[in-house]
Amino acid sequence: MDDVDLEQRAINVIRGLAMDMPQRANSGHPGTAMALAPLAHVLWTRVMTYDAEAPDWPDRDRFVLSCGHASPLIYSMLHLTGFGLTLDDLKQFRQWGSRTPGHPEVHHTTGVEVTTGPLGQGFSNGVGMGIAERWLRARFGADLCDHHTFVFCSDGDLEEGISHEAASLAGHLGLGRLIYVYDDNHISIDGPTELALNDDAGKRFEAYGWHVDRLGEVANDLDALEAGLRRGMEVDDAPSLLILRSHIGYPSPKYTDTEHAHGNPLGEDEVRVTKEILGLPADETFFVPDDVLNLYRSAGRAGRGARENWEKRFDEWTGDRAEWEACLAGTGTAGWEDLLPSWGAGDKIATRKASGACLEALLPKVPGLVAGGADLTGNTGTTVKDNGVQSREDPGGRQLHFGVREHGMGGVMNGMALHGGLLPVGGTFLTFSDYMRGSIRLAAISEAHVIYSFTHDSLGLGEDGPTHQPVEHLAALRAMPGLTVIRPADANETSAAWRIAVGRKGPVAMALSRQDLPVLEGTFSDGVAKGAYVLRAVSGRSPDLVLVGTGGEVWVCVEAAERLLTEGVATQVVSMPSWELFSEQSERYQDDVIPPDVATLAVEAGVSFGWDRWADAAVTVDRFGASAPGTTVLEKLGFTDENIAARARALLRSEPARSS
Repeated sequence: MDDVDLEQRAINVIRGLAMDMPQRANSGHPGTAMALAPLAHVLWTRVMTYDAEAPDWPDRDRFVLSCGHASPLIYSMLHLTGFGLTLDDLKQFRQWGSRTPGHPEVHHTTGVEVTTGPLGQGFSNGVGMGIAERWLRARFGADLCDHHTFVFCSDGDLEEGISHEAASLAGHLGLGRLIYVYDDNHISIDGPTELALNDDAGKRFEAYGWHVDRLGEVANDLDALEAGLRRGMEVDDAPSLLILRSHIGYPSPKYTDTEHAHGNPLGEDEVRVTKEILGLPADETFFVPDDVLNLYRSAGRAGRGARENWEKRFDEWTGDRAEWEACLAGTGTAGWEDLLPSWGAGDKIATRKASGACLEALLPKVPGLVAGGADLTGNTGTTVKDNGVQSREDPGGRQLHFGVREHGMGGVMNGMALHGGLLPVGGTFLTFSDYMRGSIRLAAISEAHVIYSFTHDSLGLGEDGPTHQPVEHLAALRAMPGLTVIRPADANETSAAWRIAVGRKGPVAMALSRQDLPVLEGTFSDGVAKGAYVLRAVSGRSPDLVLVGTGGEVWVCVEAAERLLTEGVATQVVSMPSWELFSEQSERYQDDVIPPDVATLAVEAGVSFGWDRWADAAVTVDRFGASAPGTTVLEKLGFTDENIAARARALLRSEPARSS
């Protein structure tokens, strides 16, 4: 049997697995994986540089399956090339506890680089990976970083707005070494894509500044596919889009070019007929003959030499290893925490400005920090001075202007972080976190180490009015598992928040004030790290009342406590910058900070939702804000020491406190 016959049989085996996984699960998307089997074969056997035995080798090529519904394709390749997935794993597709979930998940399945499925996310992740690769190459040299990123994307990816944002940014930056294959199969879940789409994708991407290669009807032509991929790899000053006309579900007689093949198993009878066409045993499932497996396992080992050469170059490299390791780890070099600034009690500074000062201070010893805002860099404390602006001309710049592209910014940041080498910081107003919520959610699922600088965090921003004043956003972000939200009370708590954000695993969102806030006596790092702590204790007796505040309302709680103390109400003040961090503490610590048998009043310029977990009552705002000076809005809506004291008195007169 010649090599051509073996390659075709290997491709047919992929198609067989792509049918078998959804069929056994009675759930899944076989059609795209069947159609793109030749493309995957060419990429993984002829083009991509990787070593299946060293899946975390830093200079490997990256592969992103943005159309994550086609997960049988990547699972087949990971099994066949030797990344550790077994046939038994494939048989457990979409089952509880399996390594083959419905959509690929990074850190869950070895060889999966990013979590995909929500369309457009993988597209934007690839752009972030391209930024990270070019940045590392500019900083450390091509001997340490010199690879490509390959992305398979679908019509759904290109329809989602996030892909437009990311594509525009990639073209503007002139990111080479990005090779995207657009699977133009003309089929969506509802039916033909023409029901809702008649874009000329090629013209659109040419307008974005991409290199566009219209491959046409070559989905089964291995040499043409390889040539197209290699042409894209040669483009170093622009991302490449290869437009491939494929036929979903091919070669199923009944379901080729139909929406059924998109989101449904083909059915046992159709699987049997299609396997007969492919020359596979019609009644055997998960068929992988030895010669095909040997072919793919050999391909999985083909990059070993390149990896060993890289290791030799790295051993001989005389550059700053501490910087390299810190970049890859997304952390700082020795002593980075000592660079964080502090402020004296009585100073007044907006926490967004304090955050910007922390960022600037950390740059020398947190070498992977790259920061920017969604056209709000100065407003969000994400300005990076004297370290270059990311561009075609300065690929190593540490200031990245994302433009008015919040959703794209979030997805790109995830790709930067998951590639390794960068610790991205992105800023926008807290209310506009809604625009990027899908990307934030994927960061949380993926444990991507990213930092969000969400500013203008309350009604206190003032005149811009209810469209810009967040009220429900803190509650919405706190509801997301895996996301750490920190709302510091003053500049010193902000410095502590940065210590947490750099050192903590996963995404961290800081909610920061536009308005100046007084630096309070007693705010400190260890307390912030525990999520909540006693800022003002009651001396010599148990408290009658606990006031719990966050962010810009903590200082008002302090003033309200002083007012109550003059009336004989022993009032303890708690600063609670992070629900998530406080939830991680022991029950004993939580009870020490917020005694369960003491009346507790929470104060936050946001909705009341969720505060019943921590307090008996809350001074909050369950309405949208208003356009007026910030101090006026806060006063009119009850965030004054007089109103807090009045609400505290009412609480003490009313219901008994929570029981433990």
